[in-house]
Amino acid sequence: MSKSTLHFLRPYLNRGIQSAVKPDLARAYCAFQRRFAQTIAADAYTGRHDVEKQKRFEQLRRMKPLGEYHPRLAHHANGEHMSLKEFYTQYEELPDSVSDRVSVFGRVRSVRMLGSKLMFLDIERDSQRLQIMIEVKKLDNYDAALETFKAFKKVVSRGDWVSFHGQPIRTSTGQLSLLALQVPDIVAPCLHHLPEKVQSAETLARNPHVHQLTNQEPGDILRLRALIYDSIRQSLIQSGFLEVETPIFDVNAGGAIARPFQTIANELSNTPVRLRIAPELNLKRLIVGGQDKIFEIGRAFRNEGVDNTHNPEFSTCEFYEVGATLPSLIDRTEKLVCGLNSAVEMLRSTYFPSLEKPEGVDFKTPFAQLPFIPTIEKACGRTLPDLTSSTADQDLIAMFNELSIVVPPNPTLPRLLDTLAEQYIEPFCIKPTFITHHPEALSPLSKSYVCPTTNQRIASRVELFINSREYVNAYEEENSPFEQRRKFMQQLDFHSEIEQGGRELDESYLEVLEWGMPPTGGWGCGLDRLVMLFANKKRIADVLPFGTLRNVVSIAKNK
Repeated sequence: MSKSTLHFLRPYLNRGIQSAVKPDLARAYCAFQRRFAQTIAADAYTGRHDVEKQKRFEQLRRMKPLGEYHPRLAHHANGEHMSLKEFYTQYEELPDSVSDRVSVFGRVRSVRMLGSKLMFLDIERDSQRLQIMIEVKKLDNYDAALETFKAFKKVVSRGDWVSFHGQPIRTSTGQLSLLALQVPDIVAPCLHHLPEKVQSAETLARNPHVHQLTNQEPGDILRLRALIYDSIRQSLIQSGFLEVETPIFDVNAGGAIARPFQTIANELSNTPVRLRIAPELNLKRLIVGGQDKIFEIGRAFRNEGVDNTHNPEFSTCEFYEVGATLPSLIDRTEKLVCGLNSAVEMLRSTYFPSLEKPEGVDFKTPFAQLPFIPTIEKACGRTLPDLTSSTADQDLIAMFNELSIVVPPNPTLPRLLDTLAEQYIEPFCIKPTFITHHPEALSPLSKSYVCPTTNQRIASRVELFINSREYVNAYEEENSPFEQRRKFMQQLDFHSEIEQGGRELDESYLEVLEWGMPPTGGWGCGLDRLVMLFANKKRIADVLPFGTLRNVVSIAKNK
């Protein structure tokens, strides 16, 4: 409905024909204006608001001025406010009642009136709920409290944060509760209507705080993520690893093949800098510097697409271990993943009950292994060309045409090989499976050698796939500065100048290798995907508290 649809009412606001005003039509017009027009509050600092928020303001003002609704939290003689977890821990064995006086606060989740002088509220804080009982005759200073209680019950609403001071009791039904002995104090009113449930996916995406307030799942996913991080961290620390941090900003943003985000450092003579696409190269600098076992849990950034399993900003864990070989990396991966599965399942019903177990995943060890080239050749009935030849990419394109496989855009050798893996290997990796013996072209930072079975040059690398999705990438690190230079140059040849994004050989890293890097095993894992696995989610957006980059941008534009 628009204002133009009510043009017949406009004369009733015209002072020149005031005598012709019909009160019922005038009231209808004014009501329409209040309902659909944005207004500016008469009070300072309340900002623009619609009629619903205006009603809430008026309701709150009836009790006290708006400026008094966000007080400092009162400190009671008996001590600080207890958390609800502390309350239950201390009084869960309460037989009937005790003389203790305690203070708690939480968000109101329900308000129930039983007559005019008995009120029940359910409050929530940190996933715990507690029933509050307010019986007027049991309030301190009854005469003075009566009027305050009457005002409070007219104002308190679902979503408000309220502070309570009272006595722990157990109700006639045996429920542990708090009997209020003072009129509760609203410490942060909710100015919006808090619904029980929101069905609109767009509303939830644009308002992640509302999603958490109306759904248990986002909070469960946060707890699952925290458990995964803590389990991996403790597993590595107990194995003698040292946790470190490396720069988010870098000049070359190496360590993987991806397009970086780039900006300018104003204080450094407008030097171009990039967000890291992986912490790998800096972690290996620390290995050269004398560290033996190190790991980092942090963020990485790749200026590429957003889809069900990729986000330009993501969480990763990488570790590097001097002396680790491919078999030892496989063994550590199996133990870490199986230990993580045990930890999650042990706590699932308690800490994230709304999340389903991953379907059809058997974590029995040892995990299966599929060699890259033999698996493809067996599946397609063709022998791959010599992948080190100058015509390897053209030979593969010819094979694609014979097999009626769509050739990927800008068909470089790595892209063609990745497409073959997606077609002929990954669909068979439902249970935890290691893909092994990758072609050298796919692994520029790993050691490589000639495979005696296929006579192809392959990398000392494995990838762990579960449900046809990659989770872990591990390899024996290339420590020869000469071989690393050759492989860097090879990678630059695979990409056009535009795709390279102006990148050059990372001479600083090559110089570090000249100081002597010991034989080292490296391991990397996308943590967001682990959360997806154990939350049984298909989209990365479902396990990110603010969604993908596309949604983060839309939140900022939300009006």
